[in-house]
Amino acid sequence: MLMSAKPVAVQVGTTAEVVVSSRYTMAGAYQVLVSGKGVKAEIEPRNAKQEDPKKPLDKLKIKLTVAKTALPGVRDFRIATPQGVSTVGQLVVGRDPVIVEAAGNDTIAKAQEIKLPAAICGAIEKNEDVDYFRFHVEAREFLAFRCRCARLEDRIHDLQTHADPILTLRRADGGTLALGENRLYLADPSLAYQFSEAGDYLLEVRDIRYQGNQYWEYCLEINDRPLVETVFPLAVTAGKSESMELAGQLLSMEPEIQWNVPKIPSGIQFVELPLASGVTNPVPVIISELRLVPETSSENDLAAGAQVVSIPCGINGRIEWAGDIDCFAFEAKKGEAISLEVVARRVQSALDSTIRILDEKGKQLALNDDLKLGKRTFSDSWLENWVAPADGKYVVEIRDVHLRGGELYPYFIKLTRSQPYFELYLDSDKTQITPGGSAALFVRVDRKNGFTGEVQLAVDGVPAGVAASCGKIMADKAQDGCIVFHADADANLQAANLRVTGTAVHQSADGKPLLLSADATSYQETYLPGGGRGHWPVATHTLAVTDPADIRGVSLSTYDVTLKPGESKKIEVTIDRAAGFSANVTLDMLMRHLNTTYANTLPLGVTLNDKDAKSLLSGKATQGYLTLTAAKDAAPCEGQQAVVVAHVALNFVMKWTYASQPVTIRVLPKE
Repeated sequence: MLMSAKPVAVQVGTTAEVVVSSRYTMAGAYQVLVSGKGVKAEIEPRNAKQEDPKKPLDKLKIKLTVAKTALPGVRDFRIATPQGVSTVGQLVVGRDPVIVEAAGNDTIAKAQEIKLPAAICGAIEKNEDVDYFRFHVEAREFLAFRCRCARLEDRIHDLQTHADPILTLRRADGGTLALGENRLYLADPSLAYQFSEAGDYLLEVRDIRYQGNQYWEYCLEINDRPLVETVFPLAVTAGKSESMELAGQLLSMEPEIQWNVPKIPSGIQFVELPLASGVTNPVPVIISELRLVPETSSENDLAAGAQVVSIPCGINGRIEWAGDIDCFAFEAKKGEAISLEVVARRVQSALDSTIRILDEKGKQLALNDDLKLGKRTFSDSWLENWVAPADGKYVVEIRDVHLRGGELYPYFIKLTRSQPYFELYLDSDKTQITPGGSAALFVRVDRKNGFTGEVQLAVDGVPAGVAASCGKIMADKAQDGCIVFHADADANLQAANLRVTGTAVHQSADGKPLLLSADATSYQETYLPGGGRGHWPVATHTLAVTDPADIRGVSLSTYDVTLKPGESKKIEVTIDRAAGFSANVTLDMLMRHLNTTYANTLPLGVTLNDKDAKSLLSGKATQGYLTLTAAKDAAPCEGQQAVVVAHVALNFVMKWTYASQPVTIRVLPKE
């Protein structure tokens, strides 16, 4: 489990050494995988053959080479070892020289001298830790200070308490000039300041609660460049020239630009916008294929004066002052299904939106505050598949839930007729497989707007020596499918990032088939207090071929189970234990943890009978069985891919999972 990288930042156009810290061992590490483009990483040379995998190697040096063209921002990275691939760590790519915090800079008298611009890398490493940095400025000089700290901790697997940093700008004598606390980056602060007099000044960083943790790494970027935090409009059209207002800090000289939008894919994209002095920091912009409608300059605060728009369109607007409310009117027919999605906080707007749909008389018909995508909740709003009760005019009302407003509060509303689609989610961020063994990857579907069809799974990027059997997610209420990997007995150690996709055909009302597809989002689990599982989306899902492990294989008495309605059948399971391995092994066909089922690939109407099973294999036991039962009213199934998994508990919340080769389950029609 990767816990930190010191320093946590690297500069574009340079080569740097970083020390990675972990829990458990990185012995034998042979590869580093970094998300995005422009960053290459390798393990520093060492005598890996002398590393004992049974003794924790919790410090490892890696060398990072960052191209001049690499986009600044945060990257996910992993370490591949013979024991498997690590959890995700975080690295910051920046433009400024990296300065590492010096020991003993915890008083004003011992403040560390730094030269600007700089990316200062340190840690709030213990309770009551306060770090001081001393720097010199000229009279009338502007500086922007941006902290990345709490945002670097969300994906760290075993870091249950996160930092809440605060920045204090002080005179050389310690007097306070400015504070930077929460702004747009949740718990991470930023601030800008113009210094009236030349001289030495201090920057103080600490946790607002005076708490600390050795893994609370931070990167403080200090420079005189504009810090763009959000833009208006948020959405633009690829291939067109757009006038953009920039909102943020140190922007008084160039608050508006003209941008020739390149032909890049639709969706949220981080881009560097042109400035007279160069380019901005990367900022999120929405590339939209919808017809874009700007908010009118006329008053549209009330439903009676709502700006008229037509479906489909994308509305670019802004909550311009405290208490501002914007209204947009559209026509709809009875029974017409409409979707309204607000994109704001997801692209660094300060807006915490809430939306309503009103009828012509001002009666509320629908309301939404927060939306949920996959396993995470966002402050944006979404009314999906709302059905108009009658022909007529309807009003969309949007405001900040706390009635705030200003230049940092832009929004984009997607106003469309509802179309069927689906989204896919991977419960895990990595798959480990041993030579000659099998491993399972579970995939969950979220169906939208009337789509009820079957989804066929596929995977790209599978390394040599590994084969993939891609199952499907059955139609109607079925949620889960699986991909089962099998490695050749002589498969080499290797790690590769996978791309999991799904395709489906939806029969529209007019009888025409509609082809649908989606890429799966991968989630890394994180520990929660009490042993629960949290989830954060990560950039990649990685498959690693490992050394032979505690279980060398899981074999079954049958890989083809045919059930009649009301019938039960046993699957006898044999595990091949490694010599000397006698820990408990738990058999299952579902993915479960603390009485919660996270994946169930069995056909609807088919259940696992836990009362008729030998699923716990203790000591040297190698044989057990599971029983499948079809309900009396189980629907026919021509064949659904499932898998038997064998869990070995590493601790209370962590399991290592082995798998059989795929099992096909069929349900016959009722006689």
